[in-house]
Amino acid sequence: MIGKYPAKLDDKNRLFVPAKLRGDMGQTFYVTIGVNCGHKCLTIYTAEGWQKVCDKYDELPLAQKSGATSLLFIFACECVPDKQFRFTLTQSLMEYAGLSRDVIIVGRAGQAEIWDAKSYAAFEAEALTPEKLLASLEAIGL
Repeated sequence: MIGKYPAKLDDKNRLFVPAKLRGDMGQTFYVTIGVNCGHKCLTIYTAEGWQKVCDKYDELPLAQKSGATSLLFIFACECVPDKQFRFTLTQSLMEYAGLSRDVIIVGRAGQAEIWDAKSYAAFEAEALTPEKLLASLEAIGL
């Protein structure tokens, strides 16, 4: 998944799946709490990606399955878009990420993120420097 897509939450906390992400996200996907560089956002996982998260969680020792690790699952919701490609976010997810009506959906390889538009603008301004871009490219081996 790639790209940046402005979107608006409607009065029923629904978002449209951006047309360019529909095929990547699939007919069922999962949304849960996320974080990127210290900023709160929501993370969208494909069904396959979510299953990988679940499998990794199941492999953890019992002592590591409590606390913050389990919050990923506690906040998660399964999303099946309607015929207009809309999906509903829970109130708890919206509150966690501080979402207002205006949001940004960004692709992030095998995942996507949902950000409050103002928070995303601050994140982008902070992260979009030559030094940070170079460090990111080096981190993925480029």
